[in-house]
Amino acid sequence: MTQKFRIGNGHSIDVRQPIRFRFDGVEYSAWQGDTLASALLANGVDVVARSFKYHRPRGIFSAGVEEPNALVEVGEKGRHHPNLRATEVLLHDGLEARGQNAWPSVRWDIGSMAQLVAPLLGAGFYYKTFMRPAWAWPWYETAIRRAAGLGRAPSHPDGGRHDKRRLFCDVLVVGAGPAGLMAALAAANGGARVLIADERDTPGGLLLDDSVTLDGMPCHAWVEYMVTRLETMANVRLLRRTTVHGRYRHHRYQLLQRDEQGTLLIAVNARHTIMATGAIERPLMFPNNDVPGVMLSGAVRRYLRGYGVVPGLRPVILTNNDSGYACAQALCEAGITPVAILDQREEVPSHSPGPMDGLAEVSCLAGVRIKAVHGRKRIKRISLESAGVERHIDCDLLCVSGGWTPTLHLLAQGGLDNQRVVFSDDWGAFVPVESMSLPDLTPAGSCAGVAGLVDILLSGREAGIRAVQGLESKSAVRLPAIPCPVFACTETSPLVSGVGSNEVGEGASTFVDLQHDVQVKDLELALREGYRSIEHVKRYTTLGMGTDQGRTSNINGMSIVAQRLSRPVEEVGTTTFRPPFSPVPLGSLAGRESGERLDATRYSPMHDWHQQHGAVFMPSSLWVRPQYYRLQEQCLHGRRLQVERQPDRSRLNQHQTAAGRAGEGTETLHEAACREARNVRERVGIADVSTLGKIELQGPDVAEFLDRIYLNNPGKAPLHKARYGLMLREDGRVFDDGTVVRIADQRFLISTTTVNAGAVLAHLEFHQQMVWPELKVMIEPVTEQWAVVALAGPRSREVLARTFPDDDVSNEAFPFLAYRETTFDAGPARLFRISFSGELAYEVAVPADNGLALWQRLLEQGADLGIAPYGLEAMDYLRIEKGHLIVGADIDGRVTPMDIGMGGMLRGENDCVGRRSLALPALSDRSRQRLSGFRSCDGHSAIPAGAQLLLRPWSGEPQRSLGRITSPGYSVMQEDPIALGLVEPVEKGATLYAVAPLTDQCVQVEVTDTVFHDPKGERLRA
Repeated sequence: MTQKFRIGNGHSIDVRQPIRFRFDGVEYSAWQGDTLASALLANGVDVVARSFKYHRPRGIFSAGVEEPNALVEVGEKGRHHPNLRATEVLLHDGLEARGQNAWPSVRWDIGSMAQLVAPLLGAGFYYKTFMRPAWAWPWYETAIRRAAGLGRAPSHPDGGRHDKRRLFCDVLVVGAGPAGLMAALAAANGGARVLIADERDTPGGLLLDDSVTLDGMPCHAWVEYMVTRLETMANVRLLRRTTVHGRYRHHRYQLLQRDEQGTLLIAVNARHTIMATGAIERPLMFPNNDVPGVMLSGAVRRYLRGYGVVPGLRPVILTNNDSGYACAQALCEAGITPVAILDQREEVPSHSPGPMDGLAEVSCLAGVRIKAVHGRKRIKRISLESAGVERHIDCDLLCVSGGWTPTLHLLAQGGLDNQRVVFSDDWGAFVPVESMSLPDLTPAGSCAGVAGLVDILLSGREAGIRAVQGLESKSAVRLPAIPCPVFACTETSPLVSGVGSNEVGEGASTFVDLQHDVQVKDLELALREGYRSIEHVKRYTTLGMGTDQGRTSNINGMSIVAQRLSRPVEEVGTTTFRPPFSPVPLGSLAGRESGERLDATRYSPMHDWHQQHGAVFMPSSLWVRPQYYRLQEQCLHGRRLQVERQPDRSRLNQHQTAAGRAGEGTETLHEAACREARNVRERVGIADVSTLGKIELQGPDVAEFLDRIYLNNPGKAPLHKARYGLMLREDGRVFDDGTVVRIADQRFLISTTTVNAGAVLAHLEFHQQMVWPELKVMIEPVTEQWAVVALAGPRSREVLARTFPDDDVSNEAFPFLAYRETTFDAGPARLFRISFSGELAYEVAVPADNGLALWQRLLEQGADLGIAPYGLEAMDYLRIEKGHLIVGADIDGRVTPMDIGMGGMLRGENDCVGRRSLALPALSDRSRQRLSGFRSCDGHSAIPAGAQLLLRPWSGEPQRSLGRITSPGYSVMQEDPIALGLVEPVEKGATLYAVAPLTDQCVQVEVTDTVFHDPKGERLRA
């Protein structure tokens, strides 16, 4: 239980608050403020995970988001969070964590046997194996699927809190290091609303790991002073543990904030962004450079000064730049004398260790080349060559520094090209060009290629001033006094005298990408096999494709490819950086819209009535709608609703068995639908159609706008008249249909199908904002504001007249396709003379709060006339009898107006959306499938839904399909199974076979007209 590698206090922990946690079933102790990584190092845990391909033991490598090795799962099994970086997991008492990619444990992993066949598992091996014998593929596939992926997906809801928020600011500062703090203060003093986001719990960045003083204060004290000063300003907000993981168009950013309870996904709109994201230290490449105990030198300093943890007692420094000496000094200050400093550069810099540094006793070797690292689960010894002499050094920690890579991900997400970045030989990495200027983004500090603490602070201040140009500046920002540090460069300025070459050592196990076990030989193999593009090399070898997204490996990989191809690195280029910058949990993206909230379930204002009166519901898009009503004696206001039993059941055989039982009695779904449909045809029916999409448009250009959207010029409709409207996609296929009603001179109401309401709204808004912004049109969805009831049947006019006695609803005063505004219970009401059933029909719309009252009033007024509700199934039967189409079945995204018999709408020169695409030869081909009607030849066999239409009965032999059934139904007037479908040109009266192999059904059908009932439309115009 003792923390044997804890050597003191650190500015990030509180030793007054001990905590306990478990890792791989073993209990350990730590202090408040520790990360899982710092606590494991303090307790001497060497192996924390296994690599993806070879299952090699891996230890903690870094101290931040760049960590490639220490992926763990945190939480109870089944409710755990996989693939979390131990360097970012903030400890709390009782935390439970486990290593990944290992069984039975990370220290003893059976999967490590993969190293025995490593020569067979080179880059792209999966493209060349598992091909023969073919009969073994099921076993291959099972093994591949089990091996794929990192971590295990949880099997239960995580129970965490996942919220979302939208924020607006003048200036977004990404990163709270020295440049970010200065930029935020300058922008805030200029009067801007400033939002600061930093991924660490404690702001300050790499400044926290330095020993230089600012304004007479230690670095961490100066950071605390700056943070306090900023947080007391009313126009500044600091978000800790918040990662800006995505940059998008129109100055939009996505942020993710984490805490112990869950996550907060934040969408930010910023006028200007200051990118102060700093730089990430690069590793060096040498044989066995992945052994636990090999760590980045900057990470060692972070653990020393932030957490009071030394990862090893006999450290060796290996560097090709000055940062290694800062690490050596930090070790000496902690009382740990490095065994040696190994510099790969040919000459030790002039500011090499001296008496003032505390490093006088440290051996320093230049021109070093590492030949081997010895140790399996922990580094034990290194073999090296210097000045032609081979040496061996015992050690338990190797601190490596191969230079620094500016973090350009957010800049790259806007498009990384040669106009924005250039390869710097001094940095050994890509940096923004000095002249780079974006109207909404300014890089500052190390990520801008600025070195030296004074210059970094100055860069931040200038970025803040630029961000608020145009705002009246209230005061200037003074640079803090910085004494001359021991070295010309400290870790806050990660580069001074240049980075030496990152020479690749010889050996079979020299790793470039630690997470995916990508070795130097894998890159060389990709080049030998003909890959030249760095993007192709990346995908063939999986370089940089892990959760770390190549933060510590990409530049090294690019350098190797450039060296082997004898090209400059800038010519090889970079791989594409895409959001998110770091992994985002799926739960954060979903937020609270999960489980029952995944789809926002919607109910009509009459839903409770339906539920109380025997409705059986079905989903329709986001809505819950009655499919049918169970047969029962229903009394409303003392009057009995008349219901009728279905006639001869011998004609219904297959419908009964296919549909199942509708209720507690013996009535089937088909019988219930026939009963309801017959009542509409003979008496009067009432249906809840509140779910249909309703969108109001108004403005001086609204008629022109609708004529461009619809195929048939509905904008020319007379006042208080409705027109049928057909809407196309850009490719000429039918998108949606509905009615367009002119309710005022510059105001229209359009209806859409329930399923397409949201898509049509998006379609309209896109063309309003992006295609024809010059048109003055306002669009407002009003689906939820109005309850709508369909009243259909030969006696529907009587019911309507009783309900609205002050309105003349005669055929002369209120003809087909008429519209009228009236009142209901002192509130507004809208009357429409439109029909989907093919009968005399009306639709009545009232505000949603009055919907139930309207529904009950209509039932009361029609009780003695035989009124009864009908559901979606009966509605389907009625519309198929009339040849009316619906989106999703008949209009399935593949049909044109000509395919469904609406080519006559093409008259005129209206250039609407999709009109020109209809001129394509493929869309006017006479052999295309067209809409037809079908009747079951034997008069009782149900026509299968989705059946293919064949010339001959199905015998199992392949046949060419002539078409398909889109909408099967039943004619209550002719008492025959009927259907609509799409078929190649055939004569009316021809017989085909509707075949559904999956259900083993084959029904002989006769090709008919699409209208089975009242072909002249006399009933709906009566």
